[in-house]
Amino acid sequence: MRRLVNIPIAPVAAGLLLALAATAHAADGERLLTAARIHTSDAAMPVATAMAWDAEGRIIAVGDASELVARYPDAERIDAGDATVVPGLIDAHAHLVGLGQALMQADLVGARSTAEIVERLQAFARDMPADAWLLGRGWDQNLWPETAFPTAAVLDAAFPERPVVLERIDGHATWANSAAMRAAERDLSGDWQPDGGLVLREDGQPTGVFIDTAARLVYAAAPAPSEAWQDQAFERALQHVASLGLTGVHDMGTSDAGFALMNRFADRGALSLRVRAYASRGAGAIESLCRDGAYHHDSGRLDMRGVKLMIDGALGSRGAALIEDYSDDPGNRGLLIQDEDAFEAAVRRAHECGLQVATHAIGDRGNRIVLDTYKRVLGDDASGDHRWRVEHAQVMAPGDIARFSGLKLVASMQPTHATSDMPWAGERLGEERLAGAYAWRSFVEAGVPLALGSDFPVEFADPRLGLLAAVTRQDAHGHPPGGWLPGQALTAAEALHGFTAGAAWAAFDEDEAGRLAPGLRADFVILGQDPLVIPGAELDSLEVRSTWVDGRPVYEAIDQP
Repeated sequence: MRRLVNIPIAPVAAGLLLALAATAHAADGERLLTAARIHTSDAAMPVATAMAWDAEGRIIAVGDASELVARYPDAERIDAGDATVVPGLIDAHAHLVGLGQALMQADLVGARSTAEIVERLQAFARDMPADAWLLGRGWDQNLWPETAFPTAAVLDAAFPERPVVLERIDGHATWANSAAMRAAERDLSGDWQPDGGLVLREDGQPTGVFIDTAARLVYAAAPAPSEAWQDQAFERALQHVASLGLTGVHDMGTSDAGFALMNRFADRGALSLRVRAYASRGAGAIESLCRDGAYHHDSGRLDMRGVKLMIDGALGSRGAALIEDYSDDPGNRGLLIQDEDAFEAAVRRAHECGLQVATHAIGDRGNRIVLDTYKRVLGDDASGDHRWRVEHAQVMAPGDIARFSGLKLVASMQPTHATSDMPWAGERLGEERLAGAYAWRSFVEAGVPLALGSDFPVEFADPRLGLLAAVTRQDAHGHPPGGWLPGQALTAAEALHGFTAGAAWAAFDEDEAGRLAPGLRADFVILGQDPLVIPGAELDSLEVRSTWVDGRPVYEAIDQP
C-alpha cells in the first residue's frame, strides 16, 4: 500500500543531528555494542551478540558478548539490551532528491478523486505567494471512481491563473492546467509528439496529461528552485530516511544538479548515509564518466560508477512496453523512451568505458529488449563480474527470467510495487501475463541475485513496508487474504538479504556495507523486534530504535525502553 510521503518526521534525540555522523566523537577510540542478537548477513557468522569497531567506524570484531567484552575492556560500551541489530538497510532503487522535493510539494498520494486532489491543492496553496507555481505529486487515476486520466479543466476551475503541474505517483505522467501549458515555450496543439513521450490530445488540443518525456514541455517553464530550497528539501529527505533505518541508497538517475547537491552535503559532513549514485541517462552523463572515471568522495559516503538508462514507461500510465496489447486498452502496447538503436549505442559506450549499466525496464517487451541488447554488447564479457542491472524487471515473459542468470545480471526489484499495483495489474496484463509479473521467487529459483528497494518517492521510503510486501504479498491492511500471487513470496531472511548484503553487492559495495563483519563499515540498525522471528504480517511495525553510520548514530528514537 502506498502511504503519504510527507508525514511528520519522527523526532530525533538531542544531539543526533545529521552533522553528528561526521563530526561528533572524532577522537573516540574503540566501541563495543552488545545486544540480544545481531543478524550479520554474513555467512561466516550469521548471528552474534556483540560487535566492536574502531575510531574510523570500521568493524574490528563480531562474536560472543562475553568474549568481546574480555577482549576490549577499555572500549566504550553500548548495551542494546533485548534489541535485535541488523546491517544498515539499503534501498537499491530510490530517488533521494526527488523525495526531498516531494516533501516540499503538495502531497497527492492516496487521493480517491479529483475533488480530493483539488481540496489538497487548495489547502497547500494557502501559504504560497500568489505568483508561485503550484507543484505536487502522487496522483493515481486508478484510485478514482472513473479510473481515467484527468484533464486540465478540473484544475482550471480551481486555479485559472496560477500554473499547476502535478506528477503522477510513478513519475511517468504529468497533469497540468491551462496556465502551465500557456507558459510552455512550444505550442502544444497539433499532432506532433516528442521522442519517448506522448502529449494526450482531443481534437488536436492538449488535454493536460503528458506521458514520460513529454512532461519536460511544461516543467521547463517552471521557475528553478533556489539553492536554499534545495538544501532544505534534501535535509528533510535525509532526516526522513534515517528515521526508517536506511543507511544506504542507490540513487537511480542522478542529475548533474542532484549530484552537486549531494557533494555539497558530503563536503560539509552532512551526508548522513551512503549514496551510490547512477548518472541520469543520456550521452552527456556517460561521456562525463568516460572522461573523468568513477567518482569516490573521500568520506566514503558518495560515489558514482554507473549509469541509469531507460527503455520504457510505467504500467500504471500504460507506458510500459508490452509484447502484446494491453488487456484493458486494445491497440496500445506502450512506448519506448528511446529507440532500440539509440539504447544500444548508449549501452555500448558505457561498456567501452567500464561503467556499470542499470536499465529501467517494466514491460515484457522492454525487458526483452534490454536482455537482447545486454547479450549483444557484453558478448564474451557476459561471464565476467560486470553486475549489470535491470531496474524493476517487473513484467517478464516467464522464459526470459532464466536469461538473467546466464548473463550474470542483477534483478533490482521493489516489493511494494506489487502490493500497490495488484488492484489493477490484472486488468492491464490479463491473467496469463501475471505468471511473469513481480516474480521474485522465480528469480531466486533461477539463481538470479536480487537487490531490493522501494523506488521512493514513487512508493513510501519505509523499507519495513518492502519487507512486509516481500514476505506476505499483502499490503499494510492484510489484503488480500493469503497474499497476491503468494507463490512469488520471499522468506524473511531472503527479503532482509535483498535490503542489505544483496543491495550492497549490486553496487560493488560488498567490502564496505551490507554485512556486519570485520573490515566493513559499522552501518547498522537497532530494532525492537527480530525481523526473522516475528510474524510476516508484523514486519511493517518493526520498531527502529536507532540508525548508525560509520559507528555513529544518525537517528535515535526519543522514547526508547
